[in-house]
Amino acid sequence: MKTKTKIISITSIVIVLALAAFFYVRYYFVFGEGVKAGELNYIVKKGYVFKTYEGMLIQSGFRSKTGTIQSIEFKFSVEDKAVFDTLSHNSGNTMQLHYHEYLATLPWRGVSIFVVDKIEFIDKNIKNNEE
Repeated sequence: MKTKTKIISITSIVIVLALAAFFYVRYYFVFGEGVKAGELNYIVKKGYVFKTYEGMLIQSGFRSKTGTIQSIEFKFSVEDKAVFDTLSHNSGNTMQLHYHEYLATLPWRGVSIFVVDKIEFIDKNIKNNEE
């Protein structure tokens, strides 16, 4: 009887540790991090149960083989209210945002796997289109 109890206990511990490791890697392990630069299109607070901060950065366009200009959208979430406040006061400005990339989202962290944790640079200069 003791051997059977020992096997069940060890198996239970291994299963719990495996599930904890899976949960950590899936939701809290930082898969990648970097900096994206572009013009802040919008930043909003939204959600039904968990109010999260969501935004979008428009990166510089490029010319494709067909001669059209395309823009790249970088959708992100923000956890820190101070970062959200700074972003909300600088909508439309060009900036560099530092972000962490996760493998999956959590409802209280936001809807994007990209989570901006700080602002590297904000260019508040108004572009002059005279050439």
